[in-house]
Amino acid sequence: MKKYHITTFGCQMNVHDSEILAGILEKIGYTPVASQPEADLIILNTCCVRENAENRLYGNIGNLKALKEENPECIIGVCGCMVQQPTVVEKIRQSYPQVDLVFGTHNLHELPKLLEKIETERAEVYEVWDCEGEIHEGLPVKRNDAFRAWVTIMYGCNNFCSYCIVPYVRGRERSRQPKDILAEIKELAASGVKEVTLLGQNVNSYGKDLNGHDWNFAKLLKEIAALDIARIRFQTSHPKDLSDELIQVMVGQKNICRHLHLPMQAGSSRILKLMNRNYTKESYLALAEKIKNKIPGLALTTDIIVGFPGETEEDFRDTLDLVEKVRFDGAFTFIYSPRIDTPAAKLEDPTSEADKKRRLNQLIEIQNRISYEKNEAFVSSLSEILVEGVSDKNPAIWSGRNTQNKLIHFKPVSDIKQGDLRVVRITKAQTFTLEGELLV
Repeated sequence: MKKYHITTFGCQMNVHDSEILAGILEKIGYTPVASQPEADLIILNTCCVRENAENRLYGNIGNLKALKEENPECIIGVCGCMVQQPTVVEKIRQSYPQVDLVFGTHNLHELPKLLEKIETERAEVYEVWDCEGEIHEGLPVKRNDAFRAWVTIMYGCNNFCSYCIVPYVRGRERSRQPKDILAEIKELAASGVKEVTLLGQNVNSYGKDLNGHDWNFAKLLKEIAALDIARIRFQTSHPKDLSDELIQVMVGQKNICRHLHLPMQAGSSRILKLMNRNYTKESYLALAEKIKNKIPGLALTTDIIVGFPGETEEDFRDTLDLVEKVRFDGAFTFIYSPRIDTPAAKLEDPTSEADKKRRLNQLIEIQNRISYEKNEAFVSSLSEILVEGVSDKNPAIWSGRNTQNKLIHFKPVSDIKQGDLRVVRITKAQTFTLEGELLV
């Protein structure tokens, strides 16, 4: 049997795409292996949201040159968001002859045909579709976990934030049919899955393209919550169109997790306008306060970019001010990374890298303090966790997540297993994690 290895870069959408690629490969007779040298087929599933992901990819491709020389029959493939950019495809073609296969985000389902073409013609295959086409249902999926699952509810994005390349590489918004989503989740629940995470570049836009159908994300979420599934998560939500109806659904359905990821990106209304985010500092704060007041115990996390072109010290202070007022449980923080052909990449950027790093470090310091304070409030409380398994750093410790998505470490008992729902008492807070003792 032929063997495969997939390396995934980037977001949860890419992780789920890799699960689909694995499902397709195993259906046609491939088996997974733990390392690239063991594989007959190596696939790198790429991300292009930030420059460091691109640099990592080129480093990985370069490292495969020696492996290809040792094993010329090994097929090396590159797919995903990066290769939706013609400049990247041309760079791979010119600089990395060890690559045999390049395909994009819109034609993952064609992988068997592409592999057959390579084996038949003994030639490189570059097939990247420019437009998205129809949604392909029923593709096989090799889930990474038996107890939790990603479920994509829509593809693409229509927002065109000025810094973001996603609409160009993932295409326009396309919603899956509700019946297909509900059927998939029913099947997952029947197989023992305890938690599903609904995925979309902006889940709040779900249903807008379903002409003739009275569906939106709030209605879909309520239908999913009525199924026999213990926990439901979703990401990502755009602040501009998070509705009161959605908040009410979250309030009324206890199996919807008390965690919301709501990317802020910046705290300056001037910068937010340049970003084309379609909200202001004041409207974001009002939304965050409304959500926290309506949904007690909610954990709110976010994304923040520092050093956007033209960001002044005053703009940055607005970001820090909003962080202090909202008090996020956690934040993914980044220095702005210009993406080719996006509007923001054409803006003048007078701020030095040293100033950007200083701002990032200051933001991280403030957010880490708030994160610790938010975690400290959990000490002595009880939390139901979904057990994930042995900790990556200590085999004597296990980990699980509560409904607020807090990672909690604990000492296991003899009958513990992945996917269990157990109760722990929180005994200690760290900046990014909690510690607890198992009660049930």
